[in-house]
Formats: sequence, C-alpha cells, structure tokens
Amino acid sequence: MELQSTYHEPVMLSECLEGLNIRPDGIYVDVTFGGGGHSRAILSKLTTGRLLVFDQDPDAAANAEEFKDDERFTFIAANFRHLKRYLRLHKVDKIDGILADLGVSSHQINTPLRGFSTRFDADLDMRMNPHSDKTAREVLNVRSASELQKILGMYGEVHNARTAAEAIFSARHNSPIETINDLKGILLRYAPKHRENKYFAQVFQALRIEVNDELKVLEEFLMQVPEVLAEQGRLVVMSYHSLEDRLVKNFIQKGKFDGEVEKDFYGNEIKPLKSITRKPVEATKEEVTRNPRARSAKLRIAEK
Repeated sequence: MELQSTYHEPVMLSECLEGLNIRPDGIYVDVTFGGGGHSRAILSKLTTGRLLVFDQDPDAAANAEEFKDDERFTFIAANFRHLKRYLRLHKVDKIDGILADLGVSSHQINTPLRGFSTRFDADLDMRMNPHSDKTAREVLNVRSASELQKILGMYGEVHNARTAAEAIFSARHNSPIETINDLKGILLRYAPKHRENKYFAQVFQALRIEVNDELKVLEEFLMQVPEVLAEQGRLVVMSYHSLEDRLVKNFIQKGKFDGEVEKDFYGNEIKPLKSITRKPVEATKEEVTRNPRARSAKLRIAEK
C-alpha cells in the first residue's frame, strides 16, 4: 500500500510481540497504529482473537483500509487518551495486551507540510491530529516569554531556554513567526557550534510535545491501563526520549508518576502492575544499522 510504505519499519517488532505474549484468542490493543506494521504482526498471531487500534492521524486511517474486511480488526479514529471510553463503546471489558509505540512516525517527519522536521521549510504546524486547534505557530506567537522558556526547558531540555524564549518573544514583535525557517533564523545564533541539528531537534521536540499535549496524554493513558487489562495482561510501551520513558518507568514501578510507592496497612506495596523487564529493552546493533530510528527506543514491559 502506498501510504504504508512511507511509514517507518516497526521498531523492535519481535521484542514487542514477545512482550505481548499473544494468545490466539486474546483481545489486544495497538494505541499507535501508524502504518500498521506492529498491528499486522499481531493479527498474524490471532485466530479467534481481536485487535482494536487507535490513531488520530487521517493518514493512519487510510492505512487501516487494508484491514477493513478483517472481522478481527477495529480501527478507532481517536487519541489513545480516550482508551477506556472507546473500549466501552466497542463492548470490550478487559484486554490481554496493549502496545504503545510513542513518538513521531517517519511518515509524519518526512511529510514537509506537517512541520515536524527541521529538514524542510514549511508552516509551523506539528499537529498529530490535523483537526486540532493548537499549532506550533500559535504557541510561538501567543505564549509569554516565561511560558516559552518553560516549554523549551522542560520538554526539550534546551540548555539556554531563557535566552531562546526571549529571542522568540522579541522577534515576533517585528513580524509573526510563520515557518520553520523563520524559527531557525531566529535561533541559529544561539545554537552550539557544530551541534545545530541536535539543538533544533530539542526545540522541535519541545514544541511538538506542547502542541500535542503528549506527556499529559501519556499519563492519562497509563492511568487507565490497570483498569482495562485482564489478569496477566501485558503492557508494552516503546518511548524515544527520557521524559516519556521516565513516566512509563515510574508508573510501572510505583503505580504513579512521582513520589514513593504507596503501601497498605500491612506494609505491602500497592502497585497495579509488575515489571517484566528490569531494564528497558534496546534494539540490537543490527536493527539500529538497518533502522536508525531504533537507536533511541526504549521498550518496557509490565504485567497485571
């Protein structure tokens, strides 16, 4: 299928399938369908089982047409922060496994008009869901300098976040910041020499997380997981930067995102999930050579 071929090769495919511990008659959810690579592999292991997938991107919906005649497959055009609501709508009570491959697909990055990549000039968009209201352009032109500093510092871990925020705030009073090249032109002088690409990648990551509310979405999703997983059901999450991985790690280890793990009256830890992977699983050297996107991927697996 033409669209699917422009999506990324599924990262750590065999490790994800092994982590899900798929039963042929089980019910599984892929909350980040994308090009359908992981979903296709899950379906190949199901007999009477069922697969429900989420994606808010219209391009992913087009890819899902490939599976429209498969009775085991259900496509849900929604953000996975609404996991419980849509499972209820589709009369699903408990599921045997959930896969989440976080981050941006190669297809989204390689489509210039989406505004995700520093390699192309385009409007500052960065919306995963092109129907949502908030864009990177709106963030850059409307937010205060202190808000911009917080976004760049927290979400991009940009070392000179205050300087960059003030430069953006000052520049937009002369003319609106509309395009990727507008933004790069403002910040180029503040980027470390010979590390400009990494610097812009951090800035773009920060804006993308803010535009799509990514960390809040991840928290909301994780909080619903224990309720929808069946006993011995598996959670498999692949993240691509430390902010996401920290949230996933903390939730698996503590059942919450910060602080110490809670204990009951008898001193037993109250944790809805148990970790299957002591350390995050990383891609093999062979896979990283074949698929550079796998380099930063960290895979965590938990069981109810």
